[in-house]
Amino acid sequence: MSDMMSETKRSELMSRIRDKNTLPELKLRRAAWAIGLRYRLHQRIGRVRPDLVFKRARLAVFVDGCFWHQCPLHSTIPKGNRAFWQAKLERNVQRDIETNQVLTTAGWGVLRFWEHDVEVSAELCALKVAEFVASRLSGIGIKQ
Repeated sequence: MSDMMSETKRSELMSRIRDKNTLPELKLRRAAWAIGLRYRLHQRIGRVRPDLVFKRARLAVFVDGCFWHQCPLHSTIPKGNRAFWQAKLERNVQRDIETNQVLTTAGWGVLRFWEHDVEVSAELCALKVAEFVASRLSGIGIKQ
């Protein structure tokens, strides 16, 4: 099936899709800040740029979009150009697995939240981050 839009129009439309500072990411950041967590944004760790980085705790946090990362509850594959989308979305999932492996091998903790989890309760997600940070920092003898 061919694209109904011109290449220029499709490019313009796709350029509007955010890869950082999405609404769920902003909600998690606000909730984390409200409970006293301090973090870096999109800081490079090797070839990866997590949404939130807690350097002392060596924690990388990602907020994954349900469509782009194929959430088991909400994933869909567009009907048009199905083979392209299926391959693209499967590659995103594979890249997430590879990213997790690279970070954990390098000694980093990884937390991933689905956008719908953050939408339901950003505060609960932030508390999970806080627990992880506290456990990592107490494990290496750093007071919070």
